[in-house]
Amino acid sequence: MGRAKEISLKVIPGKVANPFVRRHHYSGTVVNNSCLHFGVFLDGRLHGVMSYGPSLNKSKILPLVAGTGWNEYLELNRMAFDSVLPRNSESRAISLSIRLLKKYAPHVKWIVSFADACSCGDGAIYRASNFVLTGIKENEAICLLPDGSKIHKLTLESRPKAPRPELGGRSFFDVTDGGFAWKKYMEAAGGVLLPGYQLRYIYFIDKSMRRHLTVPEIPYSRIDELGAGMYKGEKITLAERHVGKEADNGPGKRDCDAGDPHQGGDPVYEGASLQRQGRE
Repeated sequence: MGRAKEISLKVIPGKVANPFVRRHHYSGTVVNNSCLHFGVFLDGRLHGVMSYGPSLNKSKILPLVAGTGWNEYLELNRMAFDSVLPRNSESRAISLSIRLLKKYAPHVKWIVSFADACSCGDGAIYRASNFVLTGIKENEAICLLPDGSKIHKLTLESRPKAPRPELGGRSFFDVTDGGFAWKKYMEAAGGVLLPGYQLRYIYFIDKSMRRHLTVPEIPYSRIDELGAGMYKGEKITLAERHVGKEADNGPGKRDCDAGDPHQGGDPVYEGASLQRQGRE
């Protein structure tokens, strides 16, 4: 694993995490309801951020695992790493964050995350970290706007009355007559659905919760069967890659060998205790 064993994680405030994410995440955006930010440090300097929080559509995600309490899962909604971090840092950082959640936030039973195989990758880092693939869906939620920017449907639905620059200052509700009419928005904005797939992965911190999964576990091979493969923004099958040795290692900069992310010393934790969230 090399120097990846030397990285440490610290809880950092959003005012530090969010500018870093905007600079280094491929989307250039943050998720506004992220509530737990881990900074990934090497040699005492910040080189990565992992942001966790409740899902924007929590009532839809919660039933994926029966018996889950309102605050018993988190979404890993942003991972942003710069080019300084060594190989295997992403899988190592995921492993450390899970160990910290298990120790300091034992009420969190599982983690969900999504891979954007329209723009970035099909979730190689999640497969390398033993996440369970639970969903592959053709994109119906990400719109490509005329200026080349992209927007997710949930972003609009979470702030439907906010003025939108692509709508000339009108809001989502202004152009949809107060409804959640995605197609009306795209017509008004001159946007189109981005071709590709969205993949959903779950990691069970509490292994006993896996048997309560309410949707089928999907074999990784299904990604190729559906033509959903993408790596570093390029359409490519798993079969064309070094299967088992890939990882989405940041903004198109490196591949990842098959190091074990669970090897190495204990995680270094500095920061406030991870308290149980209140109801959103």
